Amino acid sequence: MTGSPLTARLYGLDTLRALAIVLVFTNHYELFVTPGAFGFWGQVGWTGVDLFFALSGYLIGNQIFAAMRSEHGFSLPRFYARRFLRTLPNFYFVLALYYLWPAFRGDFALLPVWKFLTFTQNINLTPGTAFSHAWSLCVEEQFYVLLPAVALLIAACRRSLVWAWIAVAASFAAGMLVRAYLWEEYVHLPRGGMGYYKYIYYASWCRFDELVAGVALALLKNYHLAAWSRITSHGNRSLLAGLAGAGLMLALFYHHHFDYWVTVLGYPALAMSFSLLLVAAMSPGSALYRLRVPGAASLALWSYAIYLLHKQLCMLLAPVLQRHGYALDGLPALAIMIAMSIGTGWLLYALVETPFMYLRARFVPANHR
Repeated sequence: MTGSPLTARLYGLDTLRALAIVLVFTNHYELFVTPGAFGFWGQVGWTGVDLFFALSGYLIGNQIFAAMRSEHGFSLPRFYARRFLRTLPNFYFVLALYYLWPAFRGDFALLPVWKFLTFTQNINLTPGTAFSHAWSLCVEEQFYVLLPAVALLIAACRRSLVWAWIAVAASFAAGMLVRAYLWEEYVHLPRGGMGYYKYIYYASWCRFDELVAGVALALLKNYHLAAWSRITSHGNRSLLAGLAGAGLMLALFYHHHFDYWVTVLGYPALAMSFSLLLVAAMSPGSALYRLRVPGAASLALWSYAIYLLHKQLCMLLAPVLQRHGYALDGLPALAIMIAMSIGTGWLLYALVETPFMYLRARFVPANHR
């Protein structure tokens, strides 16, 4: 998306990506700065990560399948090179801040650096450690490594399209079964809620099915063109269905987040609702496709950088603002926090991410062979 001409941008996807980072900000502010500042949205803002998962699953799946269908074919080394040039520079820069600048990380304990470098930090992660929000990046990086290899393996099989849809269905079934087992094993009372985050919420095997929901959309778009055309011709229906489904799931998670059935079924249901919003964002006749929210395209462009920095930045700014008499749930403090989060995200994007994106465009311009 970063290299697309302005006229080719899908503004609906920009809107959803901007919404995702806004939701994540409200939740981190609720948990790590002060409760109650954003009310209901602060409580359910963690679902912004799930929206990022659905977006990533679609965008990465679409890149892979489009390259596989092209006359040049798909190049696994080029795909990995493009992905790593996109994600690693920002991540390594922020990781260096945590390890080389003690004041930045504060009093929070740091996990061994190899867990971050291997993107295994999310496995059995205990909440409350420094840079803990990198867990979602670990899930995505693991998925980026696995998905193209699995896609190539399936493509080598006879009746590969059938096997691809079987793999999608199996991913959803496996995710539900694993969450059911882990909930009974680690979350069921009297063991409490800490096990929920450590063994379910942060675990890749409990969250991959949300990325697969986006991959399923990409599979539909690239290999079922007639069905995709019919679906995107009713974009407003998809928009209404997605909003209704997401609203229902947000209410259920708000009131019953840690319950058994919400844990087992809620995540794929939320991912499917977000997938309907993705369909609406790509349907020329839908309101979401036509809507251009001022600033959303820029916020979407900087969202990855903002995600990496905003949580720790707000935690460092909070005592400073309090010493100057600002209430952390007041409008002036919120405005300062938001402005600083966007500003530092833009700096990271401009000074670190952008040069590597130029390198990627020059030396690895596509996923083709």
